[in-house]
Amino acid sequence: MSTSPDPAPRSHRAPRGRAAARRSGPVGAGQDVGEDTGQDTGQDTGQDTGEMEPVTDETTEGPCDDEPVDTRETREVPGTPEPQPSESPESPEAPEPPTTGAARLRRALWHPGRGQVVVGVLLALVAFGGVVQVRSTDSDDDYAGYREEDLVSVLSGLAGASRRARSEINRLETARDQLESDTDAEQAALDQALSQADTLAILAGSVPVTGPGIRITITEQSGTVRSETLVNMVQALRVAGAEAMQFNGQVRLVAQSAFTDTSTGVSIDGTTLRSPYVVDVIGSPSALSGAMSILEGPRVDLQDDGASVDITEVSSLDIESTTDVAGPDYADPADDQ
Repeated sequence: MSTSPDPAPRSHRAPRGRAAARRSGPVGAGQDVGEDTGQDTGQDTGQDTGEMEPVTDETTEGPCDDEPVDTRETREVPGTPEPQPSESPESPEAPEPPTTGAARLRRALWHPGRGQVVVGVLLALVAFGGVVQVRSTDSDDDYAGYREEDLVSVLSGLAGASRRARSEINRLETARDQLESDTDAEQAALDQALSQADTLAILAGSVPVTGPGIRITITEQSGTVRSETLVNMVQALRVAGAEAMQFNGQVRLVAQSAFTDTSTGVSIDGTTLRSPYVVDVIGSPSALSGAMSILEGPRVDLQDDGASVDITEVSSLDIESTTDVAGPDYADPADDQ
């Protein structure tokens, strides 16, 4: 006699599986439903395999009207957070854009901070020091692969080169000192020659001169002044230190000057002069005045010739007249001069 399975237990098992699925949430629903369904299905299949279809239909349908409602569906699952009421903030903040490594790198490159600049400078200095150290190390390694004999030969060669360089330096220093001495001697000789040339040019009457001295004015009154008296006056002035003399601003007196008497006056170096005779003399004014005024000196001789003599000391005289210097025809300087 075949007995049909009891529908009541099957109807109660299906709602319990669905309620458990609803309590466990979306993730655990499939697992619970699968477990319950598998258990129920296995039990039902073990009892009666021929009534699989009615069981499936009954589990998918809702509970019967005469069955009590399962109150476990309203229970709270432990650990499930209670829903909080959504509060709308008064001023919601805008979400920050996602910051990636590339964005941070671009922002650091375009807008570096003070610390980044300092770090960059320090890194540059460290890199520069490293390059210098590497180069100095490379230059110091030139003799790293040499043998001991080779190093001794190199040191000997360097020592010899140093001695030769020192000897050459000493030779050049000696030559320099000699050249400086010769240059000083040549410069001194040149300065002396120039000074002598200036002196000779003044004595020769080839250049104008200026300086202190006296002016002598000789005026004929009761007689004629002789050329001999004028020559004696010139000799006395030269002895007193006269350096340059001229007559009437026209004739420059030199060692070769010659005086000649004429019917109208006195001829000096071919130029005829008449009274009054104005003689400009450059030298020490006091010495020249004393030479003219000594007892039985030039002043007395001129007065004896019937002329008046006026002597004036001048702080600055200009002698503009010059004479052509004639070269010697027979005299030559000695070989040692």
